[in-house]
Parts: sequence; structure tokens; C-alpha cells
Amino acid sequence: MTRMNLKTEALPQELDDISLAARVQARDVGAFELLMRRYNQRLYRLARSMLRNPADAEEAVQDAYLAAYQSMGAFRGEASLSTWLSRVVVNQCLARMRRQARRDNIVPMVSMGGPDEQEATHMPADEKDTPDRALVRAELRAVLERKLDELPESFRTVFVLRSVEELSVEETAQTLNLPEATVRSRHFRARSMLRESLAQEIDVAERDIFAFAGERCDRIVANVLRRLP
Repeated sequence: MTRMNLKTEALPQELDDISLAARVQARDVGAFELLMRRYNQRLYRLARSMLRNPADAEEAVQDAYLAAYQSMGAFRGEASLSTWLSRVVVNQCLARMRRQARRDNIVPMVSMGGPDEQEATHMPADEKDTPDRALVRAELRAVLERKLDELPESFRTVFVLRSVEELSVEETAQTLNLPEATVRSRHFRARSMLRESLAQEIDVAERDIFAFAGERCDRIVANVLRRLP
């Protein structure tokens, strides 16, 4: 087995794609670590949007990195390094989905390149955040993630790349190998579906606002009874 070149020199964080890829191709582990830390969030979000499972998404990204490390010589700079890596992740996710489909003896309901079927709100952390606000934000994030998971995969992936990662229409189209018009239509449809789903969630929650039954009701009754003459 070929040993990796364990270089320890500090690398400039702004190292461009071509130089970074060349260093990785030369088996510079420091450059490879820089590459992973630079693109980890985007690639994880992409895998998570396709696989709907955090553990599976992490494994897919790891497998994609290993595949990219071995084939970095194929990167020619015709697209950005992030786009090239995203395609590797997409291929890993599709392979996992096909394997899962065979195991379950079913055909995936949605494919990346299939025909059209039928905003996540950024909440910057407050430096003076309180535990209560952090809890509310975590609960809201959980609701958004659950609603995103309910979208068809083709819409969900486009939404994550466009609204969460803020890729342009052109970058998203290149990443997913889709026409730009398809990216626009799926993004619009995904936003509409997400809004409708969240609105329904709010409608249900409104009926439970300031819930009164149970312990609070018993406490008020007991306190009043104790104060009766």
C-alpha cells in the first residue's frame, strides 16, 4: 500500500481549487484535510437531503472523499472543485439508494435525473443567546428538517443547494446534471410545498397554544378550593 505524504507545512486557507487539487493528487494529507474542512458542510447537506438519514449521509460523504482522493487526477478545473466533489457525492448517494432499493425489492420513487414530479430560514445565533432561545431554535430546526424530509428527493435536493447552500441556478444545474429550467421549476415547487406543509403544521399547533388542561387546571382548582371560606 502506498503511504500518504504526511506533510506538516501550514497551508493558506485561500488556496485556489487547482492548487489544492494538485496537492491532494500529490498525496498531501494537509491539503486533503483542508479540502474536507472547506467543503464538509455543503457535501453533508447534499447527502443528507438525498438520503434523509444523518448516519447514512456521513458515510456517503466519507466514501465520496475516499473516491475523490483516489481520482483527483480526473479534476481538470472545467467546473469548480465544489461542483466536482458534489457530483462524486451524488453518485455515492445514488449508489446507496440503488443498493437499498434492491435490498428492499422496490424501485425508488424518485430519481435524480427523472422528469419533474408533480426557505429554510437562516437564524443567526445571537451572541447573547439564552438556553430557552437555543431550545426554540433547535425545535424549529427539527421541524424544518422533518418537513424537508417529507419532500420528494428531487425537489428536496434542489432546495437544499439553492436555499440552504445558496448555490446559483447554474451551479445547482451543474452539480445535479439538470437543465437550469428544471432547477428553477423544482426550486419554486419545493418552496411552495414547504410553505404549505409548514402552514398546516402551524394551523395544528395553534389549537394547542397556551394549553390549559392537566396540571395547571388542577392547580388552579385546588388553590381556589383551599381559599373558599
